[in-house]
Amino acid sequence: MGRYRILVATGASLFAGSHNRVQLWLVGARGETELELQLRPVRGQKEEFEHEVPGDLGPLQFVKLRKHHSLVDDAWFCDRITVQGPGACEEAAFPCYRWVQGDGVLCLPEATARLAGNNALDVFQRHREKELKERHKIYRWATWKEGLPLTIAAGCEDDLPANMRFHEEKRLDFEWTLKAGALEMVLKRVYTLLSSWTSLEDFDLIFWGQKSPLAEKVHQRWQDDELFGYQFLNGANPMLLRRCTSLPSRLVLPSGMEELRAQLERELQNGSLFEADFILLDGIPANVIRGEKQYLAAPLVMLKMDPSGKLLPMVIQIQPPSPISPTPPLFLPSDPPLAWLLAKTWVRNSDFQLHQLQYHLLNTHLLAEVIAVATMRCLPGLHPVFKLLMPHIRYTMEINTRARTQLISDGGIFDKAVSTGGGGHVHLLRRALAQLTYRSLCPLDDLADRHLLGTPGALYACDALRLWEITARYVEGIVHLFYHGDDVVKGDPELQAWCREITEVGLRQAQERGFPVSFQSQNQLCHFLTMCVFTCTAQHGAINQGQLDWYAWVPNAPCTMRMPPPTTKEDVTMATVMGSLPDVRQACLQMAITWHLGRRQPDMGIFSIQRSNLHLLHWQLDSLPLHHLGSP
Repeated sequence: MGRYRILVATGASLFAGSHNRVQLWLVGARGETELELQLRPVRGQKEEFEHEVPGDLGPLQFVKLRKHHSLVDDAWFCDRITVQGPGACEEAAFPCYRWVQGDGVLCLPEATARLAGNNALDVFQRHREKELKERHKIYRWATWKEGLPLTIAAGCEDDLPANMRFHEEKRLDFEWTLKAGALEMVLKRVYTLLSSWTSLEDFDLIFWGQKSPLAEKVHQRWQDDELFGYQFLNGANPMLLRRCTSLPSRLVLPSGMEELRAQLERELQNGSLFEADFILLDGIPANVIRGEKQYLAAPLVMLKMDPSGKLLPMVIQIQPPSPISPTPPLFLPSDPPLAWLLAKTWVRNSDFQLHQLQYHLLNTHLLAEVIAVATMRCLPGLHPVFKLLMPHIRYTMEINTRARTQLISDGGIFDKAVSTGGGGHVHLLRRALAQLTYRSLCPLDDLADRHLLGTPGALYACDALRLWEITARYVEGIVHLFYHGDDVVKGDPELQAWCREITEVGLRQAQERGFPVSFQSQNQLCHFLTMCVFTCTAQHGAINQGQLDWYAWVPNAPCTMRMPPPTTKEDVTMATVMGSLPDVRQACLQMAITWHLGRRQPDMGIFSIQRSNLHLLHWQLDSLPLHHLGSP
């Protein structure tokens, strides 16, 4: 005879409880028993029971549960079940963290992470094989657009597996803020109906509502060369800037610009010459919005870092050389103010396109989705890598599915307001995928390749390296706990299948771009896992969270340009500038969507798995000395 104490914890999110009756069984190495419980789970509650078992069940292996329903299948979100056995037995944990629905029996294994085949109890091996077989049916790959990474097979968020959906609070917040942003956009358009749209000050008419203190500073200083240069280091997109080792071949300096050449050569010799080249945009078809053609450019901007650490623009080439224009015009800080401002605005528009599509959508969202789908298909819940990754990919599939149906879909936000919409965004993503290397996702390698290590004032670079180091220590602690040598890594079939699924399937033969197809050592595994966690957390935060700060003042980063790039300087007037910038409808839409996407959202930075809290605490303590991006 033994007495077992059972604790059942229900999730705290809305509708997590259930009116249906739940039936439980305990399964041990020496037997199984059904618990006579009248359990109807209540949201956010922990319910405790005691049960007498006539025989010795032995070490507990599983808890089985079944939810009975008659007319209404009232889904239940079960956090976890813990069982305290008789005598001095240790408490056994059975994490669930999923929705229980339907009338099938759900089998929860004891929580201890295990590698495939490294335990004597083959019941766990059979369980993980059955789990993966079922997951393969639920989590299927799909092609959103040819030539791009594969995605989860879901036409809309309702097609997703229940356990990949937003919790109710997050769903309500997401949809409410979208409606609130739309309402604010309508109010701003009504407010401007009787106003002119002929000067930059007219953008003040819509610069109210949701904005940040930094957005206010951008509003005040966006025309300054210092702020223009600062954004390449620490703005919404710090991923394009590189230090020059030679003058770019596309920079054609015509006769009469010998002084500029000498200045560039001098900065090059001093190691203080930088470039931002948007050549990826060259030839991308521009959008047509409501019958009006939009325009794209592929600028090059050369910058210098002065002794005080300020990054300042020296020259802008808006378009690369072409047979029609072998010597395209160069714009200088000494040019007429409006001509120079318009040239900088073209650069900012181009940065908006690459930031949103290459560095935000592709390099974080779509990559994270490949990691998430491969994880669900290849790693069972008992695998330590599954437990490591799940807190970081929990909402990836839904947010990406919503993006494909609302943001980058036919008739979506990009088609309505962005110059790369209407199909150009897909062409750009294909080009960007060809440039997506494994090294570019690892800060030390990426910053070294861009010659930015040790650059003064590079706050993103400093914080990225520090966060990578902290994440790496966190990952290494878990990897070395389960993989005691390189042979164990090489001998893990589930891990190797996961690696191949990411590189060969999800990323479409990315081994040609440096991604591994197998893991041969602990160090290689740690590096790859650090990249996965870093991409889904710190990197996405750096690329996503700055939108509200840097894009709320539309002239600083216009989503589209409505006139072709200037070919002369003297003809640029305020009418040219305002005719190029987004109209009031496009500007309102940009402000609404950047607030919706760039604001801090609920359920961010929360580890749902209780056992991760200690690791998270250590991570937080390590990150205290980090610099914080502030005003320039």
